Amino acid sequence: MTTQSTLQSAPALGTRLLAGPNPSRAETRELLSRASYDLLVIGGGILGLSTAWHAAQSGLRVAVVDAGDFAGATSSASSKLLHGGLRYLQTGAVRLVAENHFERRAVSRRVAPHLARPLTFYLPVYEGGPHGAAKLGAGVFAYSALSAFGDGVGHLLSPARAARDVPELRTDNLKAVAVYGDDQMNDARMALMTVRAAVEAGAVVLNHAEVTGLRFTRGRVTGAELTDRLSGDAFGVDARLVLNATGPWVDHLRRMEDPGAAPSIRLSKGAHLVLRRTSPWRAALATPIDKYRITFALPWEDMLLLGTTDEEYEGDPGDVAATEKDIAQILDEAAFSVRDQQLDRDLITYAFAGLRVLPGGPGDTAKARRETVVTEGRGGMLSVAGGKWTTFRHIGRTVVRTLQTLPGGPLGDAFEPVSALPRKLPLPGVANPHAVAHRLLTDHPAPGPRMAADTARHLATHYGSLAFDVARLANADPALAERVHPDAPEIWAQVVWARDHEWAATPEDVLRRRTTLTVRGLATEDVRTKVRDLLGRR
Repeated sequence: MTTQSTLQSAPALGTRLLAGPNPSRAETRELLSRASYDLLVIGGGILGLSTAWHAAQSGLRVAVVDAGDFAGATSSASSKLLHGGLRYLQTGAVRLVAENHFERRAVSRRVAPHLARPLTFYLPVYEGGPHGAAKLGAGVFAYSALSAFGDGVGHLLSPARAARDVPELRTDNLKAVAVYGDDQMNDARMALMTVRAAVEAGAVVLNHAEVTGLRFTRGRVTGAELTDRLSGDAFGVDARLVLNATGPWVDHLRRMEDPGAAPSIRLSKGAHLVLRRTSPWRAALATPIDKYRITFALPWEDMLLLGTTDEEYEGDPGDVAATEKDIAQILDEAAFSVRDQQLDRDLITYAFAGLRVLPGGPGDTAKARRETVVTEGRGGMLSVAGGKWTTFRHIGRTVVRTLQTLPGGPLGDAFEPVSALPRKLPLPGVANPHAVAHRLLTDHPAPGPRMAADTARHLATHYGSLAFDVARLANADPALAERVHPDAPEIWAQVVWARDHEWAATPEDVLRRRTTLTVRGLATEDVRTKVRDLLGRR
């Protein structure tokens, strides 16, 4: 175990051992100011990032800016699932479920098998519950059929068998358990790999860069004025076309284009809790609360993720947070199927909330479909809002296809059509994570320490083949091979990698999105101070 003395010395030696491909923030601001781009994407959530990736692949000159960090809001506050949408079967949306399954399988098997993994779901059927065993058994069978039985055949399981896989499953009045398969991911890591993919395709990106105004040429939006929120420097970007992909802030930017623009979206808040586990979980629980809502208990990052809520939100998007009311609701709903000892509040390490962007209009947010809407404003700025993580590639391709078919051809025709792009282009680092972990454990330098098994697994499932580059940093400087915190698998080399290769500029960038220290409840003030010091050594 890492001692306090080695923990304190770890960051002192990590001074840019590996030359990184990322320019400095000042160099990036100069790049953005000096050139004229085909497409400026405002918003570094997964919709903007996927669009930028596919647009750059098409040959467009692309710039991406975000007022905060990449995936710093909704895109890193999801339920961490790639799923077909079991509840959509109730509304007869069979084609939608099939399309979701196609995208889910493409991501987890071809695009990012190093970042996504299969997860078995148990759907408990309790006496007096909103659905009967026969209905749910037929539902999970149909659900698995729509995925071509690629995750096995949906079926019913005995309560005793399910309890062996999930010891904390509440078995009182449990009649049966329906079984189906989906996939799970770390959403922040998936988004960061998408940033890297866009940059490798030629995009220029800058986080912590806030739009303070739009540029106009003869009434059309042709760029943006920005301020670097870390340095205070003001700069601007020129572009033939601007895409507003700011998620919950989409109407705020639309009003910069047209002060009279009517609201186009509504917001729904989803809160989650992260807890330490009291026993191993070999499956997830998806428990029906009512006819439309399901509460999840998901084994994730060696912890337990509970959620989610679904209620309309009308406040400032920047103020969204998990409240005491949210925490109580999540724990109360989880108690339908999870034993009390696992729901002790002392086990909570983190609570977070994000905002779902839904099309404007009346109705219960829990029943609303997660649709993506693309609109064009009075000044020619396009706005994209809504959707779900599972279909992020499809959304990016769809938006780029829309850009390529705009009346008047504002982007010209000097780029490849979306139909010519590879259908399942992998994200950087694509590799079999088990093979990567094995190599990390066996191919270690003779005089150096052997990497811990949990660290090897963590690196393999968060970086794929890029884990070898992180390991080389640790091999070159033994201090960087030390754990950031004794109770987490992360090592100091990841902080250096985040600084030099993943656009991390603040401790929160590193601790909340490039690593799992914050969600584990281990982002202590001591750790934050050392991360801040290391970030300043570039």
